[in-house]
Amino acid sequence: MQAIPRYNVLGTGISALNLPTARDAVLGALAGRHKSYVCTADLRVVNLAAEDATFRAQLNASFLTTPDGMPLVWLGRRWGHRTVGRVYGPDLMLAVCAATASTGHTHFFYGGAPGVADELRNRLETRFPGLRVVGVRSPPFRPLTAGEEADLAAEVAAARPDLFWVALGVPAREQFMAAHLSRLDTTLMLGVGAAFDLLAGRVRQAPRWIQRSGGEWLFRLCLEPRRLAPRYLRHLPLFALRIAAQLTGLRPYA
Repeated sequence: MQAIPRYNVLGTGISALNLPTARDAVLGALAGRHKSYVCTADLRVVNLAAEDATFRAQLNASFLTTPDGMPLVWLGRRWGHRTVGRVYGPDLMLAVCAATASTGHTHFFYGGAPGVADELRNRLETRFPGLRVVGVRSPPFRPLTAGEEADLAAEVAAARPDLFWVALGVPAREQFMAAHLSRLDTTLMLGVGAAFDLLAGRVRQAPRWIQRSGGEWLFRLCLEPRRLAPRYLRHLPLFALRIAAQLTGLRPYA
């Protein structure tokens, strides 16, 4: 399989693609039974990776690490990748579900609060007739015990999903995929962050024009100021400073 080119953002290799090419890459990986995982990265993910070499290595070991944030898209275009576009976790999930509704490929949804994955399955099966979701699980908000890991492995072995969608926080989802790829009987694991809550209708999505302008962070901040204000106050200026350092030839990461 042809490798997708990447560009360096604070030491993390971001895949130079857009939504259609990301969807096609996923379908190609399925056709070739290429066992791997897909990450979706925004500036917070890249910031955290700049501070943690292990986390950065997990992102760089992925099949794809997509630009899930307009600042990463703008940087890719600045560095010569003119066709780069945002590959937003919920959009990637919808595109892949639409493309596999008639192919027989199967899906497993892992993540979200109790009931969210079930609601998501109902919505997507209604939206995409023929979509095959063979399992859902809402894990605890902590690392799995050895017994829980064994139960999950047995459940996945029985279902044998082609695609295993992971909706956990950062960096838990990347750590989970890196640790469990070899343990679970699935071809492709995809970390899509808040996609379950958004597509299940639990959380409002920003209008498309706000997403395209790069102002989604402000929209979300208005919805959840107490939870998100500390995150944005730290990561937005820190990312800007680190990118400025990278553009001047420094190595602003661990």
